[in-house]
Amino acid sequence: MTKRILVSLVSVLLVQISVAQKEVVVKKKDRKKDVILLTNMGNITIRLSDSTPLHRDNFLKLVKQGFYDSVLFHRVIKNFMIQSGDPNSKNAPAGQPLGNGSPGYTIPAEFRATLFHKKGVIAAARQSDDVNPMKESSGSQFYITQGKIFTDAGLDSVETYRLNGRKIPQEQREVYKTIGGTPHLDQNYTVFGEVVKGLDVVDKIAAVATSKAQDRDRPLENEMIIKATLVKRKKYKK
Repeated sequence: MTKRILVSLVSVLLVQISVAQKEVVVKKKDRKKDVILLTNMGNITIRLSDSTPLHRDNFLKLVKQGFYDSVLFHRVIKNFMIQSGDPNSKNAPAGQPLGNGSPGYTIPAEFRATLFHKKGVIAAARQSDDVNPMKESSGSQFYITQGKIFTDAGLDSVETYRLNGRKIPQEQREVYKTIGGTPHLDQNYTVFGEVVKGLDVVDKIAAVATSKAQDRDRPLENEMIIKATLVKRKKYKK
């Protein structure tokens, strides 16, 4: 009887290990879907870019795993961006500094000249250049840009002092002067998609009160991704 129980327990353990080790597979049809972030402020619909396949597939995999469910927007700066994706933020007590969590890996940078930090893009967070000279992306943390609208003089200043003289293409300058964004991040952080619906939700989250203590820029009231899910793509009005 004891042996039977032992064999049964071993069998259950092996099944559990097998399930835990089973890798979530990103299928071809997944790449034709959008991602909806269901937040406590409303829904944000994101369309991932096929120009950044490593980041696209990684994000899809994490969504399918449920990785982002119950994760907080742990860093919010008005007129700049809202950041999420730290697994340590799940059930984190008030006042706890966040931003160091990850799934344990990074992703090679995928900078594309056509993908820039206009308002509403999603991009990968990363560690600073001094410890990350290859500018590899966090395996899970991301931000959605809000930014601000620039003048030509403001963009000239960004080129000189933030982009080391690199010129912003004229068509992108026009976007920064009308829609806005965060041009000083271009070609330094990987942009891998954009919000196609729910920019008003991004603005709502960006406007919340945040901490000035050791958990600096963390919202005083939790702003959360309740659930992230894949949905069939639709056409949205610009």
